[in-house]
Amino acid sequence: MTFAQIIPLVLTASIFLNVLALGLAAGLEDAAYLFRKPFLLLRAVLSMNVLMVLIVVVAASFFQLTFPVKVALLALAVSPMPPLLPTKEHKHGATRSYAVGLLVAAVLLSLVFIPWSIEWIGRYFGTDARVGASNIVSIVLITAIVPLAVGMMANWLLPNLAARVRRSVSILSMILLVIGVVPILFTMWGTIWATIVNGSLIALACFTILGLGVGHVLGGPEPGNRTALALATSTRHPGMALMIAATNFPDQKAAFMAVIILHLTVGALVSIPYLRWRKGRDREALSPR
Repeated sequence: MTFAQIIPLVLTASIFLNVLALGLAAGLEDAAYLFRKPFLLLRAVLSMNVLMVLIVVVAASFFQLTFPVKVALLALAVSPMPPLLPTKEHKHGATRSYAVGLLVAAVLLSLVFIPWSIEWIGRYFGTDARVGASNIVSIVLITAIVPLAVGMMANWLLPNLAARVRRSVSILSMILLVIGVVPILFTMWGTIWATIVNGSLIALACFTILGLGVGHVLGGPEPGNRTALALATSTRHPGMALMIAATNFPDQKAAFMAVIILHLTVGALVSIPYLRWRKGRDREALSPR
């Protein structure tokens, strides 16, 4: 097995363990939370699957974006939230039920929304865009459904053991993430730098800012859950986005990967002021008057 084949396995293991750790503290009621709250579910779908797709389609139609950036942004817009995100959402005030429920709803609905969205976008731009349903299912199962289900089952059957190992599993997932990401940054730095130089940073920053704004407005009355939807709308599943883009244009896979990696970095940096503002607002709300 080559080094290039090992890195994706390490990253997949990291995501699997992260979601497993989330499941070790969750129950079936958490996973089904948004399906029992149809109004909140509708707002989440409108934010992640409708408005952001329309915004990116308009941007790709009227602004001068390079081809890899245009395709990568469209792929990101139709992809679900990343499985690593619920832990961050919970840390910033979202209830565990909302964070877990949002992940489950996003990945399950992606089975319907991704093929439909790709077909519609392809027709709009006059190209034969497609995506394999089996590829979507495999990514959803490996990175979200299976580890979450295993974790929840362990929490139900062996709650004491689940509570003891949860932190260790989470730490191991972060270690594997670093081990997997650092080599990619080194080997792809030239391509990433070329993406930075061609002005793509502004487009990627705008994607994050607009996503934060849309998710914040539609997030509902609970402040923490509003922050969670803002993060879910502005940050998308990198593996799913890369698969969608590379399936349709395999000869530019390296360029798409560079844009998607840059999206994760830019998104994290651009989100910092928003998260600090939300933290300050939460502190004000809790302070005695």
